[in-house]
Amino acid sequence: MAATKGKEVAVISGGCFWGIQAVYEHTKGVISATSGYTGGTADTAQYETVSSGKTGHAESVKVVFDPSEIPYGQVLMIFFSVAHNPTELNKAGAGIGELQYRSSVFYGSPEQKENRRKPILRN
Repeated sequence: MAATKGKEVAVISGGCFWGIQAVYEHTKGVISATSGYTGGTADTAQYETVSSGKTGHAESVKVVFDPSEIPYGQVLMIFFSVAHNPTELNKAGAGIGELQYRSSVFYGSPEQKENRRKPILRN
């Protein structure tokens, strides 16, 4: 964990953004979790349009967190073990959408890019 308080950002996609957002809103060290879209254009970033699967958007969540309270690796661990099942290709439970539900993780710093290669260990 970081020694001093701060803010880092991670953007993750992997199914219903409201479900993923809800998980992070109840996570210690997360400052905010905001649903939105990645991958398409601004003029098609509306829920009904994105649900068609033809916009190029993925439902995504911007997670702002304090690395002195929760490290980036733990943000990812929560994503892959609680918020998203990576074995469900392009879906979230009963919801299916090849583009809008695809899995993605966007790092927000060079340190996050490097840490994505390290194994996440649990106690």
